[in-house]
Amino acid sequence: MSLQQEVTQAELRKFKFMGLTFNELQELSMDEFIKMLPARKRRSITRPSYWTDRRKKLLEDIRKQVKMIKAGNKKVKPIRTHLRDMVILPEMVHAKVAVHNGKDFIEFIIHPEQIGHIFGEFALTTKLVRHGSPGMGATKSSLYIPLK
Repeated sequence: MSLQQEVTQAELRKFKFMGLTFNELQELSMDEFIKMLPARKRRSITRPSYWTDRRKKLLEDIRKQVKMIKAGNKKVKPIRTHLRDMVILPEMVHAKVAVHNGKDFIEFIIHPEQIGHIFGEFALTTKLVRHGSPGMGATKSSLYIPLK
């Protein structure tokens, strides 16, 4: 593999959102970024009813936490929230969030690849079903199978 092929593969692996790198996304104003979102998320963010006091407080808390992380504080407590439909913005990257899934809080760190998604996508409400192996007592009929 030549050096040029390695460089192009490294560039392909670099994060981009709608053709912009992470640094370019952070330089955009909120209005410019909102225009880049898919229709459903763009419409919900632009409604005044979306920005409730709880959402504003959550965004302020995330901004404070990101400042602390950039200042060098590695041990920060995750911000706990029930707002599963909050859209992840570029200014939220590197924040530690715990989203409620109906039973407990699921913690995750926001990465650039998660921009434009919602919190609920990363805190699943149902567990994966893993069935055990069938055997004695698995069903009522299996109780009467003679053992050999």
